[in-house]
Amino acid sequence: MEEDPLTVRIPSRPEGTLEAVSEKISYVGAEGRKKVYLLVSFMPVEGVVGGKRVVIERPVEFFFPSGQLSSEHQWITATMRSLSLAARGGYVTQAVADLRKVAWDKGLVRCGWNRWGKPMFHDSEVSAIAWSIQQILYRRGFLDQDGNQVPVETLVERYHHRMQHGHAWQPPADEPEAATASGAVEPIGGAANEADSSAKSLKAVAPPWLAIALNAAVS
Repeated sequence: MEEDPLTVRIPSRPEGTLEAVSEKISYVGAEGRKKVYLLVSFMPVEGVVGGKRVVIERPVEFFFPSGQLSSEHQWITATMRSLSLAARGGYVTQAVADLRKVAWDKGLVRCGWNRWGKPMFHDSEVSAIAWSIQQILYRRGFLDQDGNQVPVETLVERYHHRMQHGHAWQPPADEPEAATASGAVEPIGGAANEADSSAKSLKAVAPPWLAIALNAAVS
């Protein structure tokens, strides 16, 4: 009997230690800069695909550490509990994508960078944190770079890779998002445009003989 490990229901968080990712999320909105810390826990989940017993890794808990609780953060705590239920119920991908659609009336919220090194703007704090969660799950190999669910067959391969090599799957170094995370990506044509702009600025204040040389270099 087939049993999709992506949708297997997990009644509750298992006892003992789980692997977790700790993330500091910073964002800027109408109320200034804020930061929160989140923990996402993962565990192996078994299933049957194509008549074979397989194992994948799934997120099972989203946690908002104490010490940063305030009246304005109550909604984050409530949302993390709901996401944990969704994760154990097998529909966390849809739940996080739905949070990305939440909007408010206080203007856009800046959080993170896109694949071209440009700042990301979101419709609310909820949307910004949901996007950040998608990035955590992408770097863990559970979602693709657009926030879509990775096929179960791919998750099986990635977990098998982890067991063989002793470390979790990571986005390829040549993918734009991987470079963006380390601040290595420039906007398209960024390096060339910057060099061109610098030369033109220098030409504007240079003596005539140097301006001629710079003009030849720019052209």
